Parts: sequence; C-alpha cells; structure tokens
Amino acid sequence: MAAVGQQGSNLTLEQVKEVLGEVIEAFQTPENTQRMEEAQDDACNEMGKMLQFVLPVATQIQQEVIKAYGFSSDGEGVLKFARLVKAYETQDPEIAAMATKLKSMFLPPMTVPPHSNTLPAS
Repeated sequence: MAAVGQQGSNLTLEQVKEVLGEVIEAFQTPENTQRMEEAQDDACNEMGKMLQFVLPVATQIQQEVIKAYGFSSDGEGVLKFARLVKAYETQDPEIAAMATKLKSMFLPPMTVPPHSNTLPAS
C-alpha cells in the first residue's frame, strides 16, 4: 500500500510495476471478469459501443486500485496513471509487457485492413 498522502505521479518505477500488477489482478477477479465480459457482449465489437460500455467498466476497475496510490478516483486519475505507465514503458520492458497485457484486457485487437495489391495504371 502507498504511504498516506503520497501523490500518484511521484511513484517510482518499482511502485508503478506494483500498481500495474495489482490493476491486472483486479481485472482477473471473477467479479470483474464477468463485468468486462458483459460490457464486451453489450458492445458487440463496435468501437463506438466499446467506448460506451467497456471503457467505463475498465476505468472503474482501475480506479478501485489506483486510488490507494494517491491518484484521484475519477477519469483524470486513470489518465494520469496511464501517462505515468507510458513514461516508464520505454525504460522498462517488464512495464511495457504489463501495459500491453492490461490494454488487451479491455481494448479489442487492432486489425489492419488488407491492402489491395493492385496499383492504378500509370
């Protein structure tokens, strides 16, 4: 647990790793797994509906963990945490891997549309 009064943006690399691990664990609890599955079912893999149904649930799950580390328990706190993780991703491959794992829990895989092999005649 974070020290009382500690600001989330002042976390060390090791603390960010710890918080990220706790956030990932929170997504894997049976209750939260069910919440995410229901939200994803409601979204039907449509990006607009993902923002409407899945993102709020994912944000709530993260908020429940990061508020203990000095982040505000609102969307802004989650954004600050995400920016902090992003800043450490380039410095630590473990944080980069954990961040990718976390994103995969609530963002659909990005598929690149196939490119046509035909070129216009010149």
